Amino acid sequence: MSIVADLYRNSPNAGMAEFQEKLRLQHENSMHTELEKLLTTTKPPEAEISRKDFEGFKKLFHRFLQEKGPSVDWAKIQRPPEDSIQPYEKIKLKGLPADVASSLNKLAVVKLNGGLGTSMGCKGPKSLISVRNENTFLDLTVQQIEHLNKSYHAEVPLVLMNSFNTDEDTKKILQKYTHHCVKIHTFNQSRYPRINKESLLPVATNMSLTGENEEAWYPPGHGDIYASFYNSGLLDKLIAEGKEYIFVSNIDNLGATVDLHILNHLMSQPSDKRCEFVMEVTDKTRADVKGGTLTQYDGKLRLLEIAQVPKAHVDEFKSVTKFKIFNTNNLWISLPAIKRLHEKNAMDMEIIVNPKTLDGGLNVIQLETAVGAAMKSFDNALGINVPRSRFLPVKTTSDLLLVMSNLYSMNAGSLTMSPKREFPTTPHVKLGSSFTKVRDFLKRFESIPDMLELDHLTVSGDVTFGKQVTLKGTVIIIANHGDRIDIPAGAMLENKIVSGNLRILDH
Repeated sequence: MSIVADLYRNSPNAGMAEFQEKLRLQHENSMHTELEKLLTTTKPPEAEISRKDFEGFKKLFHRFLQEKGPSVDWAKIQRPPEDSIQPYEKIKLKGLPADVASSLNKLAVVKLNGGLGTSMGCKGPKSLISVRNENTFLDLTVQQIEHLNKSYHAEVPLVLMNSFNTDEDTKKILQKYTHHCVKIHTFNQSRYPRINKESLLPVATNMSLTGENEEAWYPPGHGDIYASFYNSGLLDKLIAEGKEYIFVSNIDNLGATVDLHILNHLMSQPSDKRCEFVMEVTDKTRADVKGGTLTQYDGKLRLLEIAQVPKAHVDEFKSVTKFKIFNTNNLWISLPAIKRLHEKNAMDMEIIVNPKTLDGGLNVIQLETAVGAAMKSFDNALGINVPRSRFLPVKTTSDLLLVMSNLYSMNAGSLTMSPKREFPTTPHVKLGSSFTKVRDFLKRFESIPDMLELDHLTVSGDVTFGKQVTLKGTVIIIANHGDRIDIPAGAMLENKIVSGNLRILDH
């Protein structure tokens, strides 16, 4: 944090309060002046959109200057009451109504589509990366919703929340879905200015997204969905069309399909006890220790993220025994409730301060919020403990290997674990840096190995796989620096460690 920001938060001297308040106002006024200057560098239609964005940013910046210390008091954190997190099996027991279509017609599906594929070495939106049989994340999403609409004669629209990074490329590709049985809407996340860590002023010199200002802007996390959805006019449009709920999820979570049992649970509540927010959670494994969890705090169900945890309690937070579940970011949210809370300015989300270093070495901070953090603002919020199969994110090429393999079968855009796999758990796959980029990853596999009986795979160094390789149990393949290992076509590796320099493997 900057020296100035530290002054706000950490001064114990009560006599400093007046000085701090003056400093705060000074910084706020300077920020407002700079934002106004930036708006003069763009044309009226864009300036109007940016002005709305900046209103949200000003509120966030004001809160950032006001807040002191960690946003949670650890002593107040309690386990959620038993009935506040329902097991999915219990909800499924209700069965489905005869008229599923009438519930589906009150639903819209929102996919968070603001991210780029840079972490996987791809240019453009992450949603346009091919993940299965040449189908992209977006293709699979459209296929899933089209299948629902055709099966039940329903009209569930798809809404994409784009960012300034993904909007143009996404809109170009949407033309290919014109004849699909899915109405597609888009709206844009806000664009906020990155802040110089020392001066607490924007680093941008004008509103341009290119040249020296290319790194000056950022999309402020998915908590921005509420304001940008409202500002776009799409929220009101969907309410006018009779939509009551949105199902929100990350576009790279291939397990996040519309679940008719959860939808029915929402629709069958009495109107005075309507559940306005459902968060799907699932049991934590050692791989999920950093995921946000649900707690009871000040009498409300609340999402607790690792960034909010005081350092002394981080190990406790990561414990699989104390906090047994984590947030999948599959959320079901009432549209009228979003409208009410936004208009009352009552959407309470903790600020995530994300420090970054720009290419030139400048230290900046970006202020973000998370969509699930608003849970405590909604009435009758509920967690539903869903099967792990509803959380299948593809963040790395290790994840990509799993979803491309015969571990999963695909039907109408949905992936399900193959019935031929004896254990319902997914194998632990860890591919080394030679596989990080999708392009390199694809070159190293002539075909995707048979992984039906795999438990654990670690691959490090210059390794390639021939056609029709089978991997079983625990397989560790390590090519040391300067060595290369080629696993030949048809090889079967079961509980093997392969290292050194190997071109041919007898089996």
